[in-house]
Amino acid sequence: MRFTDLVDRLASVPSTLPAPAAALMPVFTGTVEARRPAYPRDPARVRQAAVLVLIYPDSGGDARVVLTERVTGDGHHSGEVSFPGGRAEPGDTDLSATALREAAEEVALDPEAAGVRVIGELERFWISVSNYEVTPVLALAKRRPVLVPSPDEVVRIVEPLVAAFMPDAPFEMVERTIRGWPLRYGAYQVDGLSVWGATARILSQLGTVLAR
Repeated sequence: MRFTDLVDRLASVPSTLPAPAAALMPVFTGTVEARRPAYPRDPARVRQAAVLVLIYPDSGGDARVVLTERVTGDGHHSGEVSFPGGRAEPGDTDLSATALREAAEEVALDPEAAGVRVIGELERFWISVSNYEVTPVLALAKRRPVLVPSPDEVVRIVEPLVAAFMPDAPFEMVERTIRGWPLRYGAYQVDGLSVWGATARILSQLGTVLAR
């Protein structure tokens, strides 16, 4: 997809967002008993987080999006592909500020140098294992940003074409057991990495919005 076309299509982010592809959503399989989430969904106790969905034009004028491969550790999302982002801090003026601050920390994003403009949000969702409500902050950059991975958090930066996540884009079905939970979900394949879960959800919804 051409970046100029994408900008035109995102001139007005819809207030009612289309759903991401259902096949990408993880579901339990087998005969495992249903388990309660790690945290009950109590709006008064849910923690806020934001991720930055940053899209920019490459040298050929095609739209690309910034993803990261996380370092492997003990966290719930270690080793996975994600957007730059993290939890809201008291000094953040809003969730857009959270997403931009986290991107600066994780990939050294300089919003002014890249001409970054926040244009809206995609659908918020709750992650039960960490008790975070995540807001995807949608932003456009006038030019390709100069990015450097933080070695403590990011193994590498991945910048796939946005066209790879349109509704007709291929993904594969995966069945695996994670921390004792047998799951089935759809996953995009990007630069030898499997993109699934919350990240795939956001990318699918972005593609569906662009295909309106």
